[in-house]
Amino acid sequence: MEPRLNYTKLSTPPYQSMLSIGAYLRECGLEVGLLHLVWLRASQMNGCAFCCDMHAREALRDGEDQRRLHVLAAWREAAFFSERERAALAWTEAVTRIAETRAPDDAFAALKDHFSDKEIADLTFAIANINAWNRLAISFRTVVK
Repeated sequence: MEPRLNYTKLSTPPYQSMLSIGAYLRECGLEVGLLHLVWLRASQMNGCAFCCDMHAREALRDGEDQRRLHVLAAWREAAFFSERERAALAWTEAVTRIAETRAPDDAFAALKDHFSDKEIADLTFAIANINAWNRLAISFRTVVK
């Protein structure tokens, strides 16, 4: 696969703005491990090889258990995700498939049991941000190296 164009150089201001959102999210108070799971799961759902590779490597670098990454796509059947992580992953799937799910009330209610309102807002920004990155990487054929 050949890259189509280098959007990071052609549209530098919005690219930098998206990087700033990522920097904020890493410092917002949500656990970095949780963010890695959310970013990787959305990337799996969207079929973004570049982002799957990047977020799996980052998660491992930051201490995530390889076994959890191997079964992330089947998180509902794996016993080693916390209730907080499960709520975040269900919300990730609902928001990533927003046209189909319409962000259902039950998924949102599950969040309220484990996250503050600010954390829910930050988590939703994290999901929206990775979905935007996935769409850019897939559209412009960003190559996994």
